[in-house]
Amino acid sequence: MCGRMKGPTYAIATTLGLGDRLPAPGTFAGSLPASLLWLLIAAALGGSPWFVTVTTVLITASTIGGIWSADAEIERRRTGDPGPVVIDEVAGQWVTFVCAQSLWPIDDFAHLVVFVGAGFLLFRLFDIVKPWPVGRLEKLPGGFGVVADDLAAGVLAGIALALVRPWLGWAVDIASRLV
Repeated sequence: MCGRMKGPTYAIATTLGLGDRLPAPGTFAGSLPASLLWLLIAAALGGSPWFVTVTTVLITASTIGGIWSADAEIERRRTGDPGPVVIDEVAGQWVTFVCAQSLWPIDDFAHLVVFVGAGFLLFRLFDIVKPWPVGRLEKLPGGFGVVADDLAAGVLAGIALALVRPWLGWAVDIASRLV
């Protein structure tokens, strides 16, 4: 890294520095915290009309802030897609949940836990494997390319999440016994 000062772009891009401190930062500093935060918000606001508004604001802010902060971190670190930049995983993870939530009724906390867990795993799969068009979007320049591939992975994971719902009844049964 060069000697330029870290600032708000660093904090946003790395989710308060977690991207520089944790192994597998896309998973443990980006997607996992995003999933846990979404789980808390969904548990608190799930039946409220504010839920969609809050989720939309979070996705918009993480996307716009992600492009801006990723651009700054690319310049500061002098590399194409810095691994510690994980705000893109945050935005993509939330897109996964938004794409699937209208097709997956969340009746209770057990359904919510399975929904978030399956969504987390599917997003990580699509983000790592990068099927078309995800891999192609990653090649776009700057912060836009850093964020765009994760948004596309989120859409694909959301579609997959909605499609696998009928086969996850066993997981809901287990979760309802545990929570």
